[in-house]
Amino acid sequence: MRKNRILAYLFLMLLNLYVSAKSSSLIVDARTNLIDGSTLPYSQLIAGDTIFLLSGNWDNLLIRNFKGAAGKPIVFVNKNGVVRFDTSHNYAISVQNCQFFKITGTGSSDFYGIQVDRVENGTGIGIGGLSSDFEIDHISIKNVPIAGIYAKTDPDCSLISIRGKFIQMNTLIHDNYIENAGNEGLYIGSTNYFGQTVKCNGKDTLLLPSLLEGVKVYNNIIKYSGWDGIQVSSAMKNCEVFGNLILFDSQAEIPNQMSGIILGGGSKCDCYNNNIANGKGDGIENHGLGGNTIFNNIIVNAGRTYYPEDFSSSRMKHGIFVSDVSTENDSSFYIRNNTIINPKSDGIRFSSVNSRHNQIASNAIINPGHFDYYENGNTRFKGVDSYAMIPDASADVDIRNNYFARNLLNAGMTADYSLVKNSPLIDTGYSGWPNITFDFYNNPRPIGKAPDIGAYEYDPKTGSTIIPDSQSGIVVFPNPAKDELFVRLQSESKSDLVFSVFSLSGMKILSKENFGINGGENTIKINLTGLNPGIYLYSVRNNKLVFTGKLVKTK
Repeated sequence: MRKNRILAYLFLMLLNLYVSAKSSSLIVDARTNLIDGSTLPYSQLIAGDTIFLLSGNWDNLLIRNFKGAAGKPIVFVNKNGVVRFDTSHNYAISVQNCQFFKITGTGSSDFYGIQVDRVENGTGIGIGGLSSDFEIDHISIKNVPIAGIYAKTDPDCSLISIRGKFIQMNTLIHDNYIENAGNEGLYIGSTNYFGQTVKCNGKDTLLLPSLLEGVKVYNNIIKYSGWDGIQVSSAMKNCEVFGNLILFDSQAEIPNQMSGIILGGGSKCDCYNNNIANGKGDGIENHGLGGNTIFNNIIVNAGRTYYPEDFSSSRMKHGIFVSDVSTENDSSFYIRNNTIINPKSDGIRFSSVNSRHNQIASNAIINPGHFDYYENGNTRFKGVDSYAMIPDASADVDIRNNYFARNLLNAGMTADYSLVKNSPLIDTGYSGWPNITFDFYNNPRPIGKAPDIGAYEYDPKTGSTIIPDSQSGIVVFPNPAKDELFVRLQSESKSDLVFSVFSLSGMKILSKENFGINGGENTIKINLTGLNPGIYLYSVRNNKLVFTGKLVKTK
């Protein structure tokens, strides 16, 4: 019996475990459905170790009971190509009771090295069960009936996950692609900020959900979500939602579930540099605590296809909408430098009366739907300003230096909403606090004598500012680019660099390889003349370093 146990143990070790002198890693294949950090061989891993998921066709995977450390997460990464999920289960990947971990699709030259092609009965990736301190990146999720990614722990009668007992810390979700999610693209934190009453031991009990601190949701692409594109709730501290591209949100037309981005109850999130286009819902809804800034967003055609001939109050859809769902008394909202084009109803609808000293400044609002409705309906027309931006009569709002126009030509905008020379938006924005120091493309703001109105800062020199990535030191410029692009980086030694361009869904379009670089600073020139104008993804690979981002190719 003892001999059999020893042989079984050795077989398990040989099947799964590779150990080096300095660190450990496990390799698991598509037959794996459960990875449990409390059992062998996984229990031998320590903070900073890696579990490789071999490429192939997977069904579903449950990950539980892992704990890394700050700065040393347990890493789950694809190996030797794409890990592809197609399942009739209720999830592709589920994570329970894990802390300090990372799931990443950067283990191959694919932009999305982990791909969920279909989940028949549920969610692409669910993260709960007291999980905290995690990063999810470079994963493609398509065709799921509920959410693309769930990231929250709901309270229950055990009371171990209620507010005050558990905090979900450091939630990083970035560079993922979500398409055809039946509900939200990304669902982060509980929407029941004020709690819900359930029966616990036969007694009605109000359970308040846990809060989130340290949320960063960025550079994700969400297409054709049934409900909201991105929803972040109960994230009360250090929360940012930025750089996301959201297209065709709210396709299911479910009332109260219709927005590109919703900052839900209990949230305090800065929301900036997002591009939201052609959805049926509001562009951005803010139902949070206040004390946050919404700036540099581009919002196009918000709600225009939602009952397009019905202008009643129940069918209104706005570029930006602010309410008092959970507003803290005397907190403030700041809405600055947004470009809002063709919203169905108002550019900005501000309905918070509990907040104080709010500011709406330097926003460009072009052709709001209420403009057409009141003019063509022969109702007394009060002018474009009145229906471009409507604060509640009791709201305390400082409104200044906004620009309203009927069309892009009057505003001096191009078809991509950037500014042309002599645009009336140049150098006419508000210079006061809070100080907005960069624009949609991360160019400095202001470039001229005063900030420009809207999301873009006009640069007569063209080309973007050279600002290295804070972690890798890599900079890709100019962006937007015409025919040439440059990659600048520091390298410790001689090595090779690979630069690749992908479609938004992750299909490789262009790859430039065999760039030999030396130790020290290097600048590589990339020829883009064969690339059609549009929005793309790119990756820079130098040894084990991977740096990715969005690239805009102009005419």
